[in-house]
Amino acid sequence: MKHYPLLLITLGLALSTTTQAATPSAWSAHDRALLAKCQQASHLKNPRAAGTPALFDDSLGYTALLLKGSYPQAFMHNQSGTELCLFHRASQKAVVTEWDGVTTPPAAPVRKP
Repeated sequence: MKHYPLLLITLGLALSTTTQAATPSAWSAHDRALLAKCQQASHLKNPRAAGTPALFDDSLGYTALLLKGSYPQAFMHNQSGTELCLFHRASQKAVVTEWDGVTTPPAAPVRKP
């Protein structure tokens, strides 16, 4: 009987520190928010997801998503474009940057004689 309070405290701590995985509906909500916020932040015309999201560790809290679309400026003649969107899961904020060179190999280094 002396150990009863200690047992309750230990049990309470064990229950309070368990982690639960996100539910399928939570991931679905995440994916909808990710796409909507990235599309809102995009500078492309008709942006759409290009591939699957890349989830970074919770210590960073970001999800990355590539977007494809076309440039809206007249002088770009609807040329296709790619953007990288970083979505901060906690704040639900998205930022984008142009990422057209994602599939282009880097230029060979210039060698001096």
